[in-house]
Amino acid sequence: MLGIEECLTEVMAIPGALDAILIDQTSGMAVATGGGSRHLDAEKSAAGLSGTLQATLDGLAATSPTGTVRVNEMIITADDGHHLLKPLETVFDGPLVIYVRLDPGRSNLALARHRLQALSGRLITT
Repeated sequence: MLGIEECLTEVMAIPGALDAILIDQTSGMAVATGGGSRHLDAEKSAAGLSGTLQATLDGLAATSPTGTVRVNEMIITADDGHHLLKPLETVFDGPLVIYVRLDPGRSNLALARHRLQALSGRLITT
């Protein structure tokens, strides 16, 4: 099994990775951060990303015939990069989300998705 620090080290090893945050999905708090962006406010970012994921889940659930939906990953493209969110079920205290921001000129989105999937498989215990 992979620990939190090892997880972030591997996320930051993804080509083009700029920032990474491991987020407690329940509280919206940053559990750990990786990367060197001095412009990143990890706590504010974690809260906003958690809220974005929750709003997406709520919106999709409202359109689902069963009233529930599970998001496997979320991709957002913006001027400052590609943003990936990967919800996890872990042995830690609660559900976590891996977030990574990728440089759009130096990253390969398909490779990053593949690496996050493989990484999440080493953390998932359900």
